Amino acid sequence: MKQRLKRILITGGAGFLGSHLSDRLVEQGHDVICVDNFFTSQKHNIIHLVGKPNFELIRHDITHPLWLEVDEVYNLACPASPVHYQYNPIKTTKVSVIGALNVLGIGKRCKAKIFQASTSEVYGDPDIHPQPESYRGNVNPIGVRACYDEGKRVAETLFFDYHRSNGVNIRVVRIFNTYGPRMHPYDGRVVSNFILQALRDEDITLYGDGSQTRSFCYVDDLVEGFIRMMNGPDDFIGPVNLGNPDEFTIKELAQIVIELTGSKSKLVYMPLPDDDPTQRQPNIELAKERLGWEPTIKLRDGLGKTIDYFKSIDLNSFRQPTDHTAHKSSNLG
Repeated sequence: MKQRLKRILITGGAGFLGSHLSDRLVEQGHDVICVDNFFTSQKHNIIHLVGKPNFELIRHDITHPLWLEVDEVYNLACPASPVHYQYNPIKTTKVSVIGALNVLGIGKRCKAKIFQASTSEVYGDPDIHPQPESYRGNVNPIGVRACYDEGKRVAETLFFDYHRSNGVNIRVVRIFNTYGPRMHPYDGRVVSNFILQALRDEDITLYGDGSQTRSFCYVDDLVEGFIRMMNGPDDFIGPVNLGNPDEFTIKELAQIVIELTGSKSKLVYMPLPDDDPTQRQPNIELAKERLGWEPTIKLRDGLGKTIDYFKSIDLNSFRQPTDHTAHKSSNLG
């Protein structure tokens, strides 16, 4: 059966995840509208799509209303790393909450299907390991990460209330750590930090003793999960975890990066930042059962592709970090 082509809005469409999703949907022939304010994203992420007849780029901040006629919306707009979301925490909360209201308004008016990119951060520092979707979380509502954690939790609330009250067709996924080409080199995340330090033969900074665990999902696997969720049955709206259940310590990640880059870097240890989770691993049984989805790309293979990307970019074309505490400590997101 031939696939029906749709008009699809992607908020945050020029970002790390959004640009890869744009690639997939444009390739499938859909009419893709990419909306981005370029706070953390880069134009070169989507420059190869500009000029294609089924791709349109709009510079816009999703905290302001947007009037478009679309069939589907992927709501990915929000700074997603501590280095960026702690820079302006009030704006981060506004993007999550007001942005959700604006895209849900489109869903209500156009009878469009609306996808919310939520996050594993809604689980906070979990007491249950690995985390199933039924776990309600252990979040500090007044901590330095709350602007993101609680903003995303409120966004989920709004999505489900719009679904119950107004019949909006929603999809909610909770994204666990994702990496790959087009990551911002200065996003403060552990994968990009380690690769940059290794390529420069600088000391690799570990916070705490390096025993904190994370699960790393390659971007292509995640985007496949997005599309399966959006195209899935209407009786499965989520939330659903999307991530890689293979767990690695931060120290193990650093050692693999050193090996793959051939770096002379040494490991150094710094104090653990506030409210940083000690464990983060998804339970993806629901995604396997309802979407037939699970990651296929191994960490070493994905890191190799990511390292090749970092070698290929001109770091001078990226904005350097501001002098903010998030840049100095919270790099484990």
